[in-house]
Amino acid sequence: MHKETEGVSLPPPQQRLPAGRGQRAGAAPSSGHGDRPQTLTARPPSTQGAASFLSFELLQRSDMHGRVKVKSTAQQEEEKRKEREKKLKVYLTVRDAIFKKRGNGELDDEALQLTQQLLSSNPDFATLWNYRREILLHLETVKEEEETQKLYEAELLFIESCLKMNPKSYGSWHHRGWVSSRLPRPDWTRELSLCDRCLSLDDRNFHCWDYRRLVVKASGVPVDQELQFTDRLIGSNFSNYSSWHYRSTLLPLLHPEPGSEPASPCRKHTNTHTSPTASPQTHSHRVCEEQLLKEYELVQNAFFTDPNDQSAWFYYRWLLGRAEREELISCVYASREGERVAVAFSKPVNALAEGLMLVLDGQQHQVEWRSAHPRFRHSPVWLCELPPGSISDINNEHNLTVHWTEKHAHRDCALYTGRLESWCRDSATDQELFRSELSVEKTSVLQSELQSCTQLLELEPQNKWCVLTIILLMRALDPLGHEKETLAHFQTLKEVDPMRSSYYSDLCSKFMIENTILKMEYAEVRVFSLSDKNLSTLCHLDQLLLVTHINLSSNQLVTLPPQFAMLHCLEVLEADDNAIENLEGLYHLPKLEEVSLKNNQISKLSDLEPLVSCPKLTRLDLRGNPVTKTANIQAELTQLLPSVTDLLL
Repeated sequence: MHKETEGVSLPPPQQRLPAGRGQRAGAAPSSGHGDRPQTLTARPPSTQGAASFLSFELLQRSDMHGRVKVKSTAQQEEEKRKEREKKLKVYLTVRDAIFKKRGNGELDDEALQLTQQLLSSNPDFATLWNYRREILLHLETVKEEEETQKLYEAELLFIESCLKMNPKSYGSWHHRGWVSSRLPRPDWTRELSLCDRCLSLDDRNFHCWDYRRLVVKASGVPVDQELQFTDRLIGSNFSNYSSWHYRSTLLPLLHPEPGSEPASPCRKHTNTHTSPTASPQTHSHRVCEEQLLKEYELVQNAFFTDPNDQSAWFYYRWLLGRAEREELISCVYASREGERVAVAFSKPVNALAEGLMLVLDGQQHQVEWRSAHPRFRHSPVWLCELPPGSISDINNEHNLTVHWTEKHAHRDCALYTGRLESWCRDSATDQELFRSELSVEKTSVLQSELQSCTQLLELEPQNKWCVLTIILLMRALDPLGHEKETLAHFQTLKEVDPMRSSYYSDLCSKFMIENTILKMEYAEVRVFSLSDKNLSTLCHLDQLLLVTHINLSSNQLVTLPPQFAMLHCLEVLEADDNAIENLEGLYHLPKLEEVSLKNNQISKLSDLEPLVSCPKLTRLDLRGNPVTKTANIQAELTQLLPSVTDLLL
């Protein structure tokens, strides 16, 4: 388009009557003033102004048919290309000017105008937002407070215009949070209103949700007010996952479990003058049972309304979940052989930074703590060796205490006369590791929920969310009693949702391991057997610290992960008929004597190198592995593992 036409817009089209109403089909369009046909005359652009030229360009008709001349696709594309090149040239010129000013350290109003020019069309240019912050920080130092207030208020208006162009601009939302924090007198009510407007347009705009949490934290909005906000959004749209998630952060604050925060019993919070410390972002607790039961009813209404929507199902899964475990020392193990001490924690920790202290017979000992495997800086199991002669005499009794100074926790362990080893630990059942203790009321409610989901499954037999929830309910009620049904439901999940078959296999493996740990503890044995269970992964290995014999044969395992090194008492390992390629976890197991790895996928001699760190290994079965076909394999293995006297190839 010629330069003189820039800025000219077409006038609104005249009203036209359809054929048969004051106008013949095929006749020239009416002028809008009666039925008199309108006569169009196309004059050359040289005799008319810009508007006439535009009419000539767009409304020129052929002599024969009176139709608008349509430009070819090639012409249109060429014009678009030229327009893009023109805009790009201007964009790059302004960008280079901005970079030059920043390089020269110029922090002035002109730089603000230039960055505003580019950010208005491209609000995701992070460098320009950074430059604006540098400029604004400088201007703060040379302006009075009132001028600074107006400066930042203008900045908020500019950001709002950028958000209209791209409501999910990372840079715009981040910059708005920064500006709000710099305002001498921030208007948080206005910011909450902005969030309300944005979420009304797109209730899944996670940038806006993040910003709302920032505003709520800064302004001390009452928790109950925010919970009512989630009520409104969920009531208008059950599929609003962000609202469900936000609700999960609010409930523990408003309805904490008794004992988790003594000063805040389960209640309806109605104090509108809540202090900022009661903000949803400052605490995390369990939810009291009374409120949980109400939430079950709310979420059930949601997934019965739309069984295929995942939002309510995810929230329901959170309701059925367990709170984070308390940080504590769950086990202390001492062995006269090697004079070793192993300490297990309820979650992975960095003992080197957490102030772990060992006291033996009333005297503190300086020991060197190490994780179960060199790869772990944080580990649930930490080990140390005592000075020679400390506990080796079987005729002496010793008392050990491990102090976790960071958490003000400790655990004692007595090593009695005539005992080679001793331990003091909480069982998985004592820790409520795999399920929470249920009251009679909650058990009754969950039983009712299970019946409801079973009825829904009859109506929606292909609904994966319903099947998965039934599994979780069964585990909450009685994991061992419902084991057979759970396995059948996992098979159904793999059939109706084959794309996530591996995930379901891993989850099923996790539940099977949990059940086996519970059975082992009820039987009070140190043997762990999970052969022929289709295991695809290993977990909870820190709970197997005291196990001496483990059987993992006939599963689908491809590796023995580094966490396997936590099995510090392991003497015999059977892992035949898997697909194991990696033995990284068989590291520094001081009691390991026998390893059977028949029919796996160990292909290189280097795959067996971790076994070098197991000093007591005497028997190794590698039959059926590709590595056995390596030339001179027996001689190579004899040199690599001289302690092995019974080698089966």
